[in-house]
Amino acid sequence: MSVEVTKLDSGLRIVTDSMPQLRTASLGVFVGAGSRNERAQEHGLSHLLEHMAFKGTRRRSARQIAEEIESAGGDLNAETSVEQTAYFARVLGEDCELALDILSDILTDSQFDPAELEREKSVILQEIGAVEDAPDDLVFDLFTETAWPDQPIGRPILGTRERVRAFDRNAIDLYLRSHYQASATIVAAAGAVEHGRIVELADRLFAPLGKGEFPAAPPALYRGGEVLTKKNLGQTHIVVGFEGRAAHDADHDAAHVFAAATGGGMSSRLFQEVREKRGLAYSIYAFHWAYSDAGLMGFYAGTSPADAGSLMAAALDCLAKASHSLSEEEIDRAKAQMKVSLLAALESSGARAQQLARHILVYGRPLTTEEMVARIDRLTVEDIRKAGAKMLRSAPTVTAIGRVRKVLDQNRVAKRLGGI
Repeated sequence: MSVEVTKLDSGLRIVTDSMPQLRTASLGVFVGAGSRNERAQEHGLSHLLEHMAFKGTRRRSARQIAEEIESAGGDLNAETSVEQTAYFARVLGEDCELALDILSDILTDSQFDPAELEREKSVILQEIGAVEDAPDDLVFDLFTETAWPDQPIGRPILGTRERVRAFDRNAIDLYLRSHYQASATIVAAAGAVEHGRIVELADRLFAPLGKGEFPAAPPALYRGGEVLTKKNLGQTHIVVGFEGRAAHDADHDAAHVFAAATGGGMSSRLFQEVREKRGLAYSIYAFHWAYSDAGLMGFYAGTSPADAGSLMAAALDCLAKASHSLSEEEIDRAKAQMKVSLLAALESSGARAQQLARHILVYGRPLTTEEMVARIDRLTVEDIRKAGAKMLRSAPTVTAIGRVRKVLDQNRVAKRLGGI
């Protein structure tokens, strides 16, 4: 097996997958702290830190960071999610030391220049405005806030204008000291990499990371509810959801296959019934999101205001029927789609590094390819139907933006599914 894992005395974990057919390498530093780790006064701080990462250190200005990596033909990126913040580099195999040196520099010695901080806060305020102008994005922010009200896991990752404006150097330093600990951090590398060399570099370059105890995020408590936001739009954007399954739940994989079978592709029931047969939506799909201790399953659709009620009724009927009538053929298609998605990561060093890091953050170890495929293959039709029915029995979450007069509220959604 080409995957190797080393845990240093500091708690820092290094995972690599050597892919001899490649000449490039993807490296990432994954910190197990995202938006759900923030206290109320820190809302949006994980995302701000990601933005500030490339704005200069004691050794390098922002321009020097960009020039050094691009002179080697590489690139840098970063992203913030609910449960982690990640910093990436892609370079030629011989430039792994340069990539890790830059990543360690920005994570352990960023200067957070006050002028740069104010500029980047302005950029994030524009990003928040862009989401508010995109109802198909904003409706999902409303959805998570409604499913998990007054909880960090339900808050928008970007934060609020008020909180972003209030952040200062002191808030950043406190958050870094508390959350950016070696024990919460994974260095992942895939492609033209050699494990021993990556371990040696990581041990030296990431030594400044804190070695304290990492604070756990508060547990998630699914509630459900509804938020219908009136806006004069050409389309009404709707998300209907239910309590999903956490990554460690026994029926997590079955829940994922249920969502894929009912609304994961052009052959799925939702697409065929709502779009192809009835012409009620241009875009409709189902999803299942899994976190360490919680999950959400549901569907999104954009439709004309006059058709909102008809679309929701048709979609809910599809899901209800699927919970007791999904066929072996439908499930086999969904399983095949999932296996292709999983195995595609083996053909991209960047996707592979992210996959390995997520496995360690969630499961504490990398899963083998055979294990991932076997988890899907062993699921029966009955497993998947039962997982779907159980989710659909939970309290619905309904969010919509647009002309919402014909949108079915939470009670009518629950009533429509009452026979499951």
